[in-house]
Amino acid sequence: MLRVFSSLRSKEPCYKRVRAIPKLRYFSTEALVENPQTPSSLEANRAHEDLPSLKFSGIAETVISKCSHLWITNNGEGFSSFSLKDHLLRLSNISPEVVRRFWRVSVLKPQDVLEMLLGFESCRGKYEVEVKKVESLWGVFKWASEQSGEFEHCPRSCKIMAEMLVRVGFFKEVEYLLSRRESRGVLLDCQEVFSNLIEGYVGEFELDRAVSVYWRMRRLSLVPSMSSYQALLRYLVELNEIKLMDYVYMDAIKMGMGGSVAESGIHENVIRLLCMDGKVQEARDLFRKVMNYGIKPSSLVVNAISCGYCDKKDYTDLLSFFAEVRIVPDIVVGNKILFSLCRNFGVEQACMYLQKLEELGFRPDEITLGILIGSSCSQGKLKNAFFYISDILSRGLKPHVYSYNALLSGMFKEGMWTHSRDILVEMSEMGVTPNLSTFRVLLAGFCKARQFHEVKAIVCEMAEHNLVTLSSSEDPLTTGFMLLGLSPLDVKIRRDNDKGFSKTEFFDNLGNGLYLDTDLEEYEKKIAQILDDAMLPDFNSSIIEKCHSLDIKSSLPMVDEMARWGQAISLPSLSYLLNRLCRAPFSIETINHLLGIMSKSTYQLDQKTLNMLVQAYSKKGFTFSARTLLDGMVRRGYTVENSTYTALLFDITKKGDLRSLCYCCKLAQKSNWSPDAKDGKALLSSLCRNNWLNEALELFETMLFVIPSDISNTFQSLLGELCRQGFTSTAHVLLEEFSNQATILDHMAYSCLVSGFCQEKRFTDALKMFETMISKDLSPPLDASIQLIAQLCKNQNYEKAVELKNVYLRDQPSALLPMHCALINGFCKSGRVEEAAGLFKEVSMKGLMPDLDVFNSLLEVYCVVNNLNKVKELLCGMLRKSLSISISSYSNIVCLICAEGKSPLALSLKQLMLQVTNLQELVLYNILIFHFSSTRDSLLLNAVVDALQKSGLQFDEVTYNFVIRGFLLCNDISRSLCYLTTMIRQDLRPSNRSLREVITCLCHNKELSLALNLSREMELRGWVHGSVIQNNIVEALLSNGNLHEAVEFLDRIASKDLIPPKIMYDYLIKQFYQHGRLDKAVDLLNIMLVKGSLPESTSYDYVIQGFCKGHKLDTALDFYTEMLYRDLKPSTITWDILVCSLCEHGRAREAETVLKTIIELGETPSRVAFQSVINRYRSEKNTGKTSELLKVMQQKGYVPDFNTHWSLISNLSNSSKKNGSTRNSSFLSNLLSGFGFPQKNRNSKTG
Repeated sequence: MLRVFSSLRSKEPCYKRVRAIPKLRYFSTEALVENPQTPSSLEANRAHEDLPSLKFSGIAETVISKCSHLWITNNGEGFSSFSLKDHLLRLSNISPEVVRRFWRVSVLKPQDVLEMLLGFESCRGKYEVEVKKVESLWGVFKWASEQSGEFEHCPRSCKIMAEMLVRVGFFKEVEYLLSRRESRGVLLDCQEVFSNLIEGYVGEFELDRAVSVYWRMRRLSLVPSMSSYQALLRYLVELNEIKLMDYVYMDAIKMGMGGSVAESGIHENVIRLLCMDGKVQEARDLFRKVMNYGIKPSSLVVNAISCGYCDKKDYTDLLSFFAEVRIVPDIVVGNKILFSLCRNFGVEQACMYLQKLEELGFRPDEITLGILIGSSCSQGKLKNAFFYISDILSRGLKPHVYSYNALLSGMFKEGMWTHSRDILVEMSEMGVTPNLSTFRVLLAGFCKARQFHEVKAIVCEMAEHNLVTLSSSEDPLTTGFMLLGLSPLDVKIRRDNDKGFSKTEFFDNLGNGLYLDTDLEEYEKKIAQILDDAMLPDFNSSIIEKCHSLDIKSSLPMVDEMARWGQAISLPSLSYLLNRLCRAPFSIETINHLLGIMSKSTYQLDQKTLNMLVQAYSKKGFTFSARTLLDGMVRRGYTVENSTYTALLFDITKKGDLRSLCYCCKLAQKSNWSPDAKDGKALLSSLCRNNWLNEALELFETMLFVIPSDISNTFQSLLGELCRQGFTSTAHVLLEEFSNQATILDHMAYSCLVSGFCQEKRFTDALKMFETMISKDLSPPLDASIQLIAQLCKNQNYEKAVELKNVYLRDQPSALLPMHCALINGFCKSGRVEEAAGLFKEVSMKGLMPDLDVFNSLLEVYCVVNNLNKVKELLCGMLRKSLSISISSYSNIVCLICAEGKSPLALSLKQLMLQVTNLQELVLYNILIFHFSSTRDSLLLNAVVDALQKSGLQFDEVTYNFVIRGFLLCNDISRSLCYLTTMIRQDLRPSNRSLREVITCLCHNKELSLALNLSREMELRGWVHGSVIQNNIVEALLSNGNLHEAVEFLDRIASKDLIPPKIMYDYLIKQFYQHGRLDKAVDLLNIMLVKGSLPESTSYDYVIQGFCKGHKLDTALDFYTEMLYRDLKPSTITWDILVCSLCEHGRAREAETVLKTIIELGETPSRVAFQSVINRYRSEKNTGKTSELLKVMQQKGYVPDFNTHWSLISNLSNSSKKNGSTRNSSFLSNLLSGFGFPQKNRNSKTG
């Protein structure tokens, strides 16, 4: 993906020519808006960093060109440069038996390619292996095509190759193959290939390519598979590509796949989208066709068609639809229809429609009639509302609180405030609890009727229901006004003191005339609005209000409740809700549910919400949903925010999907995407962790341009990440290139390199970098310096280690103790006891306390030199200083004690360790068992095992494995087997070493049946059988004459895939060759190759010799050629047998070729080999070849035998007499000189 990130910068001409980047603009206006900087801050940045980004153009390309060979493995790049041998070698490691016969083929025929493809067609493995296989087969396929312009592949070869390519995602190669065939006038009947190609492109979000392949198939009169129809339709549904979706779906039905596609549920979404697009009749016609396949209408389909008809206000056709498909709408759909009717044609029409629905079997509930009640009140038909409330009661239903609120509002608007208390009594009797909206209606109604004493009473009731808090000093009327949104300062009740009561609106209980001192028009307007809003619940406003107050949790149930009331969530409400959900810790399922109930297309949401959705999907790891939504946005030309691309790129790098990364980078490039500093550094880190260094370097260069104020930090971030991920060499090149453009005075960059090289165990490079830092007066990192000292001591370069310590202390004297400790540890690890002890004494005399590692290192080195007295002395010192002893030190001490035969001391030491350390007692016992086992004293081992069992401690895996090993060393195989069996029965996994050694001992002790029983236990548990186990069991079987059982055993292990990688069968190959089972020897050799092991040359020798003896010379030559291609040399015996066999069968020319190969490999053919070929040519009277080979034979120091000599002289003499030629006489003279006869001087005179 070279230059993808760099090309993300907008392309504006730059007239100053600088290092081949004339078209790059480094600062976009978008970046400046997002990161505004004051002039003073810009000056500060320039003062801090003299690193103009212009200098670094091309730095990524330069580093990649110098370092790509260090990290790029072959993933198709440069694959075309492979030779046929390279391809065959890769394929041979997958299926050697298929490839073997092609080793000697110099020109591939179409039938050869077909045979190879057929051989690999059924050979399928893991995905990584499949990719390598298909890459190589594609290489062979192209290599064969390029042999000559007349080469033409078999149609079947093309079909198989295409199927393999599409299976591993090589879609462009498939199209290339198909296009080449079509260009030659050959149309492949590759229905399966085309179908898989459609699915593949859909999986890669390449809709245009998928659709292109679909049209191509239809032009060729090919029918896509059912799965490809489904994949394409699902993606079109996700993108809301309605026109194309409709066409593809109808095409699937015409092709007879309607039932299959319908069964998958796709028809539901197709119908839903058609209805969203206003194509209700088309949706209905489609549903008729679907019903022909026995598909019953789902609630989603009925809901979609009902919404479509409601949007078109075509309720008559909707009713006919219900009658036609003989379905009864559920309560949600029925309520939606009635709500729509009430809004569009009034409540009377809705009531009549309800009667028709009831005739179909629809059963209204309290909410259905509540919709009619609310609509009646809203339309001023209070009488009808009372009729509907009576209907609810007569049906045995309980009215909803919203219905009572509507009745109260209608009554207040009609001036029937005196009956409002009756409604409250009825609500109480029906068990309906008033809500806040009910009390607001009562407050508003009494305010409208100027019954302010009732307002005060209602406020007090609200306080009793804990709906408001009312103190004794507060005026309930003031609280009532505030609950209605009226300001007490603007609304005041005054007494009319005028004699004529000209201002009086109402009277109090004492007969005083009162009036409202307020803006009456505004007052009445607010009161009326409250009463109107209570007629029908406004869920959308409530959702928005709760989103503003961040009460998201309580807003979610409203979405389902509003559906029951026949209402649909509006786009603004949904946008508010989705935006809040994306920021809150809610599940993606909640978001998907909201999107699923939308009556409009997802892409009708505002662009900000869509961006938030993509980001939410990406952050939650729902890559497919994020990619699909992003694709739909891009196709519609919507704006994709920087943060959206960043979130998606993070998600993709976490998944390790390089192909998707390339795709998204191309989209980001078109949008001039650039990350901010924080996200950019995090993305750099993620790219490096995925080993995508090309992409990381390209992003790095982009960041240098778009974030010029943070160049140094960006550089340090990438450099550090490269070193941490094991790419220190690349980091070094980056540092050099960066240094060419800017002076790096910070020691951190070089410290990263030193630490990185140390982490990669490249201490020579680390030392060079250390010296570079010293030359630049930079302080090396302490941890890396300590590692370097340890490595120098390990390499016995003590002078350099001491010098390094001194150099470091010269600049960092405070590091005296850690540097001395590092040197002491280094001396200890390399066995320099005296130097370590001397330095330890020197440090101690300076009053410094060495760290714990130093004490333990000294303990271990004293153990190594068998100085038990020093160990005791140092151990006492550690105990006095309360220093803990490491496990390794304890183990070394026990080893030393056991070597000196002082086992009681070891037991005492264990008790001491329990008192002074936090080590578990079982760990201490395990160490004792291990070292006591080495003494091969079964009594001692029994004693410690018994002590462990009596202690009540439970054996762990380590204990069992050590005990098994111990009794094996004591030659007590029965007890080892007993503990091994016990371990397996406790579902513990023995170590491979325990299994290996027990089976080996059983086989050597002629206990084959026990070994086989143990092997069967391993088989049952799926445990692999290593080389040693298989070799021992098979050898034991063969030695007992059980050849058939040995073959069955190996076949069973192979069939159950219990063979580990890198298996070695060389010994068994020899055994089966000697037992006459060459077929099994070949089978084992093939398994070795597949498992990644290169057989020894002797294994090939046995196989070749076996085939020669069986007169299967072509097969022998195949193995021989394969052997040479694998850089293995046959033995002299193998060469002799092969040459002699070829000559015996009249294949002298091939035998001669083998001779020449021997010589080319720097070896000398044997006399037997020479003589065999010469004798064959003599028998064929081929004097020329005989003479030529005799000459070569003589050059190699051999003298022909007398018979050969005399026969050749006779033939040459006869030839000379007939031809009168001097050439043969010359050869004869040379030949005779080889036998010691003086050669005649041609220039001498005869007289």
